[in-house]
Amino acid sequence: MALPTIAFWMLAAFTAVTAIFTVTTRNVVHSALGLSAALIGAAALFILFGAQFVGLAQILIYVGAVVILFMFGIMLTGTSIRPVVDNDQRVMAALVAVAVFIVLAAGILTSFGGRKVRFDVAFPTVAIGHALFTTWVLPFEAVSILLLAALVGAIVLARRD
Repeated sequence: MALPTIAFWMLAAFTAVTAIFTVTTRNVVHSALGLSAALIGAAALFILFGAQFVGLAQILIYVGAVVILFMFGIMLTGTSIRPVVDNDQRVMAALVAVAVFIVLAAGILTSFGGRKVRFDVAFPTVAIGHALFTTWVLPFEAVSILLLAALVGAIVLARRD
């Protein structure tokens, strides 16, 4: 086996294990940490496939913003005990997850079969960066201000007077 193939299977296994941990753990904090590990594994897969911009954007946006926002929400709710999530729907959720996996795997195998998929970069990173900071700079900055306002609002709402 070639080194990229071994790296792919190791990263895929890591991502799958951490994703399963995310949905099976009863502690919300552990679930958020498992989610961040799964997203980092997915970003590593993107980087392995040559989509460096998508991989780094995933780390910055999802791990660096969304999961941290979850952690802030958990910390700022002011509960004296760690929240525990549990219900009696685990078997049904597992069956639905397996069914979705089978349907997606069957769709991919029927679409591509044994063909090798050619990965071409449709938009180089330089072109994306240039468009983002010239043509789309105003919406980009507006989203950053909106996220900052949401964070400040969460802190103000959760603050004890």
